[in-house]
Amino acid sequence: MVDQLGFSLCLVTDRSVVTGTLEEAVEQCLAAGLRAVQLREKDLGPRDLLALARKVRESTSRHGARLFVNDRADVALAVGADGVHRAETSLPISMLRSISPPGFLIGASVHSVADARAAEPEGADFLFFGPIYDTPSKRRYGPPQGLAVLERVASAVRLPVFAIGGVTPARVAELKRAGASGVATIGAVLGAERPGDAVKAFLDALGRS
Repeated sequence: MVDQLGFSLCLVTDRSVVTGTLEEAVEQCLAAGLRAVQLREKDLGPRDLLALARKVRESTSRHGARLFVNDRADVALAVGADGVHRAETSLPISMLRSISPPGFLIGASVHSVADARAAEPEGADFLFFGPIYDTPSKRRYGPPQGLAVLERVASAVRLPVFAIGGVTPARVAELKRAGASGVATIGAVLGAERPGDAVKAFLDALGRS
């Protein structure tokens, strides 16, 4: 199913951890082989988010990569993104599906086996599960879930499950053994001195170009 999505690594954006501009960092990552970006800038108002989304959409289109917009289906549709990523406060997946054009993908963040099982019949195309390990960006979602819970989630659904939270290239092998189809990351890439090199390290670990 990951092959159908076209990516095994998804970069989740946070411009507060970037040296320079987010657009420059994303461009470096795409040039290094990144195939999916989730634009997640929660502090931006609709107009500023739309302006940023248009720039990132230009980059992802140029590199043949997918763009997802976190939470804001209206912005995703307005810029021709490939999909939307549902947060806990977003519209229900079933409602997002009802307003989505053909081929529009819906990702969903889940934090338990029950969440994952509920998201699948509602129409999600893939799931983010975590946090797996301790990481500052995910501490508000509770303590790390760990590999054992990841394994239970991945076994409970047929959807691709992407591990998030403290993910590094060195941890990819154990995440895949636990059933993760891919990984999503913020700081391990955007906080790196050379984001493109960090992307290459993840892709090497995932065994995908």
